[in-house]
Amino acid sequence: MTARCVMVLGTSSGAGKSWITTALCRYYANKGLKVAPFKAQNMSNNARVVASVVSTTPDTPGGEKWQKQAMPEAGEIGSAQYFQALAAKAEPEVRMNPLLLKPEADTHSQVVLLGQVSPELTALPWRGRSERVWPQIAAALDALRAENDVVVIEGAGSPAEINLMANDVVNLRVARHADARCLLVTDIDRGGAFAHLYGTWALLPEEDRARINGFVLNKFRGDAALLAPAPEQIRELTGVPVVAVVPMRFGHGLPEEDGLFDERAISGPSLVEEKKSGVTGASSPAQGEDTAKLRPRHIAIIAYPRISNLDEFQPLKNVPGLHVSWVRTPSQIQGADTLILPGSKSTASDLAWLREQGLDAAIAEHAARGGRVLGICGGLQMLGEALIDVYGIESQGNAPGLGLLPLVTSFEPQKTVRRTRVRFDELKGPWAALSSIEAAGYEIHSGQTAQHPAMAAKGDVAREIAAGLGWQNVAGNVLGVYVHGLFEDEAVLRALFGAQVLSLEDVFERLAAGIEADFAPGVLDALIA
Repeated sequence: MTARCVMVLGTSSGAGKSWITTALCRYYANKGLKVAPFKAQNMSNNARVVASVVSTTPDTPGGEKWQKQAMPEAGEIGSAQYFQALAAKAEPEVRMNPLLLKPEADTHSQVVLLGQVSPELTALPWRGRSERVWPQIAAALDALRAENDVVVIEGAGSPAEINLMANDVVNLRVARHADARCLLVTDIDRGGAFAHLYGTWALLPEEDRARINGFVLNKFRGDAALLAPAPEQIRELTGVPVVAVVPMRFGHGLPEEDGLFDERAISGPSLVEEKKSGVTGASSPAQGEDTAKLRPRHIAIIAYPRISNLDEFQPLKNVPGLHVSWVRTPSQIQGADTLILPGSKSTASDLAWLREQGLDAAIAEHAARGGRVLGICGGLQMLGEALIDVYGIESQGNAPGLGLLPLVTSFEPQKTVRRTRVRFDELKGPWAALSSIEAAGYEIHSGQTAQHPAMAAKGDVAREIAAGLGWQNVAGNVLGVYVHGLFEDEAVLRALFGAQVLSLEDVFERLAAGIEADFAPGVLDALIA
């Protein structure tokens, strides 16, 4: 088979390409078609661990045969393509996002090619990289086209960035290679939508303008009648119709594109509403209450500069009655009963940033009062006593941790990337509800963590509640784990919050139904005719 390709382009980042691509994947899959998502290059620290494949003929682009790879057993792709694959009813794998750039600094990114970190490509300047990676990108796309009926492709940023066109491997070059029929999406909530559409179209080479099959006005609020006569005028100017007006959908259930966080996307009541109803998020329990029985009501997530995998907290935003906030200053922690230190692409530098903000003292004070603290991956490493970096992996050297768990982390050249299942042993204190819970997740980390030997000799020992994956302090309120994705597990959500949230299947079906209603009749089917 040779798949028909539908490509979702945007006038900018944040236009809504990712979730519209996800909705299209489920829409076409519900037609009984075999569907796969594809994004040639993604820049994000939100990554998932998926099946790894290799080409048996890597030097002959276009003629590859692919097979599952035994070692390494897994690879990384951007989270958006992971969710798109699930929406397409397909197994997520590395060909769906062959090139992943993971920012480590403002001017530097780690390069992940077909799921594996490439030190050679990481060292190359950006403009010198495109011709090196294009054969693998093209081969991955060709293979997916050969194995599916439909491939739904997501672009990146805008296809009209004229300073980047010469080195493009993600937008127009992909559209040409796939002979894709394209939709151009704009965020009308930002204002200037018709100017964005026209300007983008006008900057495209003439041959590529012909690939634009329709304009999509996304995130619309208000009276649709007020749009006239602009849709007809822009069609007269470009020959391209406006094929959909998609309403603003707060709380659609997926992580926001590029991990953007919008408090309006929280489906539960706001903190103000909680206070009005008498439900507060105070750190200290009322006198006589059993702390272990209290459920989190206000979770504050530390948003350091190199935060990673923040998309895994989307399920928290879907829990009724739970207030979730990102915090960057000590004052923003006030009122939270639970603090989360999430993953980090640069643990040592983010830890240094915490100290510069005074957040280290605020976290320590919160923990001393008995408030819950959860560290995930890089957050776990920060909670320990020391970070040891003899190989210069983090480029910061050795550093003291926050000292809330008697652990030491050593950074090593070999990166751990794998899917995993964890079964918690008995936990104490506020996290006791997780005792004996079994959950699925994934690991992406360079450091290896263990009990601090000198502290253990003095009797200060962390409680290991999952072998090599999780530790708890003696008081029970500080917990550190290496497993990402715990809040996407229904058993964990029920244990901690007594909540039943929308399943991913529910989210995908709602998105597909919504997109079908938003588009003009016949447009979506015509794209793959």
